[in-house]
Amino acid sequence: MSEKNTTLNVSYIFPNGDSYEGQCCRSSDGVVMRNGVGKHTSASGVTYNGEWQDDKMNGQGCLKHPSGAVYEGQFKDNMYHGTGTYTFPDGTKYTGSFSNNRLQGEGEFTDTQQLVWTGGFHDKAAPGLKLKLNM
Repeated sequence: MSEKNTTLNVSYIFPNGDSYEGQCCRSSDGVVMRNGVGKHTSASGVTYNGEWQDDKMNGQGCLKHPSGAVYEGQFKDNMYHGTGTYTFPDGTKYTGSFSNNRLQGEGEFTDTQQLVWTGGFHDKAAPGLKLKLNM
């Protein structure tokens, strides 16, 4: 088995106070990178628990902010990308498609009164949303 394909389990504290516990692998030039499943906690209190590839958040994971905001879903190159749910600090939430950290495509937005709005989202715009009636 080549050294590059060897999975390492580590517990590491970065010089800036961030920490990582989880799986890593060694690149062909000897650099250890987060690869597999692990939890990264920043010194400011942001936590990511999920899949890593090439030292970036890639795959399924959960990112929690100290403000109470939480994103749970798919990541690509450290960005929300794919399907996921973003819950805002006030309890409102968006469930649907994301592209490069932006709301993009079909989704549902639940407001503070628990009303669910559906439709197409594009960045900060959502023309033509419809109220979803639960009968």
